[in-house]
Amino acid sequence: MERLAYRKLIEWKNKADRKPLIVGGARQVGKTWLLNEFGNNEYESMAYINCDKTADMKNLFSDYDTERLIRAFSSLTGVNIKPETTLIVLDEIQVVPAAITALKYFCENASEYHIAVAGSLLGIGLHEGTGFPVGKVDEISIYPLSFKEFVKALDKDMLVRSMEGHRWSELSTLSSTYIDLLRQYYYVGGMPEAVKSYIEEGDLNKVRSIQNQILADYRKDFSKHVPDKILPKVNMVWDSVPAQLAKENKKFVYGAIKKGARAKEFENAIQWLIDAGLLYKVLRVKKVEKPLKFYEDIDTFKLFILDVGLLGAMSDVSSRDVLVNNNAFVEYKGAFTEQYVLQEIKAIGEKVYYYSRDNSTLEIDLIVQKDYVYPLEVKAEENLKSK
Repeated sequence: MERLAYRKLIEWKNKADRKPLIVGGARQVGKTWLLNEFGNNEYESMAYINCDKTADMKNLFSDYDTERLIRAFSSLTGVNIKPETTLIVLDEIQVVPAAITALKYFCENASEYHIAVAGSLLGIGLHEGTGFPVGKVDEISIYPLSFKEFVKALDKDMLVRSMEGHRWSELSTLSSTYIDLLRQYYYVGGMPEAVKSYIEEGDLNKVRSIQNQILADYRKDFSKHVPDKILPKVNMVWDSVPAQLAKENKKFVYGAIKKGARAKEFENAIQWLIDAGLLYKVLRVKKVEKPLKFYEDIDTFKLFILDVGLLGAMSDVSSRDVLVNNNAFVEYKGAFTEQYVLQEIKAIGEKVYYYSRDNSTLEIDLIVQKDYVYPLEVKAEENLKSK
């Protein structure tokens, strides 16, 4: 399947001032597949190392002699590593913190080598004191497939071109087709394994099974990587998100986790899930004016999960409710639609906020700032009463 992030990798490869690349993103969003696809297609050779499965890696970075490290990478992979024409990939790099630090030295002393690293819990490692090579790396983030990528994966290129070209008359004429595809996307989501299964087999039960397995894998990550003192709280926050999104007012409420809960008790658990790429925090702003950063209310926010399909699996929403009935659009207080819109904005790398007026029900669902401030009202059905 074609990923939009592939273009960013091409741009990185061709940059005159290219630096080592850090590819971030949650577990199972397709980082490894994308780097392997990129390496195999765009380079003469690729030296791939999974740091978590290569025992020698943990002892390799006793110093940061880049020539010695290149020889070691070559020995471990059996690849004759050449400047410019070999892509070096260090996967699951978070298990070897010294390897992250080493990127600084590759930038300074061996920039002729193309090196890209990835890690599912890289954000966690960087917040736990790993020396980050500030200014010495390039970064991109990988997200679940966007709606456009999903439609393209279904081999409907004409529909994608209509979206990209803003061909409004065509979009209007084909609105029922797009709505049907959007229903499919709400159920399947954008996790690559679920999308691949849906394309190849069309079995919705298998799609849901894959989604549930991904969620189970996340639980295992919690048990393995979350500090014991906040593990119960991480699980409680994670479990609360679907119900929080199903409220009319989607502001995150600590009391919905448990009676009497306070921010101080759960803030570290929330941050862990954000650092892992599993939750997105959307801050409230007090004014809808540029720059939005000036008006952030850091104590008031919404939390969304990384994928609309996983939201459906967590909520145990049936395929009938999404694909046949209108429930995904008119029930759950627009949870799926707001999740979808947020996910689309995140996929293009934009910062998102929302606005609510003090002592009032007035709210702007999502806000994006570019040259102007763009307020977005998210409607889950037609003929809603105006806010």
